[in-house]
Amino acid sequence: MSYNLLKGKKGIIFGALDEKSIAWITAIRCHEEGASIVLTNAPVAMRMGAINKLAEQINAPVIPCDVTSDDDMNNLIMKSMEHFGGKFDFILHSVGMSLNMRKGKSYTELNYGFTQKTFDISSVSLHRLLATTWKHNALNEWSSIVALTYIAAQRVFPGYSEMADAKALLESIARSFGYHYALKNKVRVNTVSQSPTRTTAGTGVKGFEGFIRYAEKMSPLGNATAADCANYITTLFSDLTKYVTMQNLYHDGGFSSTGVSNQVIDQMEIDLPK
Repeated sequence: MSYNLLKGKKGIIFGALDEKSIAWITAIRCHEEGASIVLTNAPVAMRMGAINKLAEQINAPVIPCDVTSDDDMNNLIMKSMEHFGGKFDFILHSVGMSLNMRKGKSYTELNYGFTQKTFDISSVSLHRLLATTWKHNALNEWSSIVALTYIAAQRVFPGYSEMADAKALLESIARSFGYHYALKNKVRVNTVSQSPTRTTAGTGVKGFEGFIRYAEKMSPLGNATAADCANYITTLFSDLTKYVTMQNLYHDGGFSSTGVSNQVIDQMEIDLPK
């Protein structure tokens, strides 16, 4: 069902890799709510994914962008403004990558060159993005930026490795830049901490299937789906949430506020020696 929440709005969506990705589903929801969209991803991710299929479905141009490149980021923002005929209204930052995790390196044995790359792609890219839109005065008043994060920024999840540090930095950048952007022209910047989700990226985390079952037992409402997350992000892009900024917003079925659930206790009782 469409509510025309984004009628007349324009925005950029990063990270739509395939139909399982939150960015992909969010792009479709924003389109359904009346938005015009530019899609972007890293050149290597575009070769691996099916972004052109999504672009055709929602009638959106695709502009490649290596988020670690100042030149690519400038090109993305300038070409997006050309496409939109001026300023735009929202951005989804759905970007993350850890070479240490890909190479199977534990948190206690990180390759620091890989770690710097993780931070540059997964965190500093948000600062680079916002600094570029700031420089080009690309965002309308009351625009909205959302970056996807995870609760590992606050709690230890051993298999998440240095991505936990990257997400903590991402959230800090959102708060700090959110302050300055609010003063500049009422732009709001938030992060959304989603339930573990069966995306292509998520399922690459060691022990993911076991953890997603644990999170389901811990969350009073159950795990939030990618589609539900897309709905939430859409409301954050809308004018209904104009005074929400500099927040880390949990979209996780209550997982983040639950110490222990009856289901987990019951499981522990089952596992006791007889």
